[in-house]
Amino acid sequence: MTPSPGTTATPGTRVLLACFSRAGENYYYGGRRNLDAGNTEVLAGMISDRIRCDIYTTQAAEPYPDAYDPTVDRNVEEQQDDARPAIANPLPDTAGYDIVLLGSPVWNMRAPMIMSTLIESVGLTGKTILPFVTYAVSGMSGIDDHYRDALPGSNVRDGLAVRGETVTQAASGLDEWLYTNDLI
Repeated sequence: MTPSPGTTATPGTRVLLACFSRAGENYYYGGRRNLDAGNTEVLAGMISDRIRCDIYTTQAAEPYPDAYDPTVDRNVEEQQDDARPAIANPLPDTAGYDIVLLGSPVWNMRAPMIMSTLIESVGLTGKTILPFVTYAVSGMSGIDDHYRDALPGSNVRDGLAVRGETVTQAASGLDEWLYTNDLI
C-alpha cells in the first residue's frame, strides 16, 4: 500500500492533527540524546506527509526545560497536582473538522497534562478521535482509554504507539493504522 500525499480515503472529510512534542534531551535506549525535533513531531510530520490535514502544534505557555530530568520532575508534579498547564498559542476552532488526531509523548504512563488542557478547552463532541503517541518503554499506556473516559461524546478509536527511538522506521505501522482508520 502506497499512500498518496495530500489525500484521505473519504472525500470531504476534514482532519485536524493536534499534537504536543518536546525537543531537547530525550530518553534513548536507557541513556540520553539531544533531539532537534521531538519524536511526536517527527511522527506528526510523517502523518501530514500522507494525508491532507491541518496541523495545530500545542505549545506550553511556560516551556518545558530542554534537559530531560527537570522535564520529568515537572511532569510528575503536574500529574500529582492534576494540573492543566496553560497553552501559549490560540486554540484551534474544531467546528469544521470530522476527525481529530491527538498526538503526544507518553510521560510517566500517560499523556502530558497539557493534553488534558487541550482536550478540555476545544470542542471534540461528535468528532472521531485518533490518538497517537511516542514512548520510551510503556507503549500506548491506556491513553486511548483515558481519552474515551474524558471525551464520552466522541468516537475515540484505538491509538497508534511508536517507540521514540524507532520513530523514523514507523512507516509501515503508521500506514496500516491510517488505512484501518480510512485515512489512506
